[in-house]
Amino acid sequence: MAHIAVLGVFVADTAYRADRAPNIGETILGNSFALGPGGKGSNQAVAAARAGGETHMITRLGRDTFADLAISTWKDAGVIPAITQHDAATGAAYIFIEEATGNNAIIICPGVAAGISPADIDAQADLIGTASVFVTQLEQPMEAAIRGLEVARAGGATTILNPAPAAQLPAEIYPLCDVMTPNESESEGITGIMVTDVASAEKAARALRDMGVGTAIITLGENGVLLVDRDGAHHQPVISAGPVVETTGAGDAFNGGLAVALSERMTMRNAVRFGCATAGISVTRPGTAPSMPTRAEIDALLAAL
Repeated sequence: MAHIAVLGVFVADTAYRADRAPNIGETILGNSFALGPGGKGSNQAVAAARAGGETHMITRLGRDTFADLAISTWKDAGVIPAITQHDAATGAAYIFIEEATGNNAIIICPGVAAGISPADIDAQADLIGTASVFVTQLEQPMEAAIRGLEVARAGGATTILNPAPAAQLPAEIYPLCDVMTPNESESEGITGIMVTDVASAEKAARALRDMGVGTAIITLGENGVLLVDRDGAHHQPVISAGPVVETTGAGDAFNGGLAVALSERMTMRNAVRFGCATAGISVTRPGTAPSMPTRAEIDALLAAL
């Protein structure tokens, strides 16, 4: 089976639930706290592996308890590590979750993974170059992401860039992206087009295509996903699997599911549908990596539609 290579960051998620976020200088009582595995790259790798893809995770870890959490998380999900370990801290994230809505605000500190370099990519060139799908984000340095996309493209992989967290992108990155998957705010940051609905999302997606992206997929939260490729525009509504508990990790679930679907040569529209089903299940559960559904769950949801 063709494999998926994910370049990204693992962080330990420290999640705080409260009625509201504190103001500067203010201390408030929270409702609950949880420690769990996170990081966009790691979450996407877990989502892909649980959705049925042979998935390899490329990153740097420290030698500490958070690194132990990463390795055990990947073992449980079936992710194959392609890592180096260093005498530095593994990353962590602060996640505030608004109790009433499940909406979140996040601060990422990548730790040792902030040092991922093009040399790390070259060391994994065989793994990346033989992948069917390569996925990366922007929690590790931009130069490493670009090098990963270059190596993957040279090997014939389908490349997916999830441009998060938001950052200024160099012009040369767009033609390296077979697929780009920003959310509304990331789309606006890249294109300058405010995304407030499906129509404005289509304008932003077409702008991304004009910049050189092959397929632009804008995730719209409760409004689903807007896809624009050479065959035109397609809106995929949310696929609901039950009441929303927490939206943290929904985008990662979508990207992981999308990668699996593309590795199985589904059409782009069916791949987006598969990704939405993956995300739709994930938001019915708390946490990020722990919320990712199995392939059986995804198939069952799609079969019931």
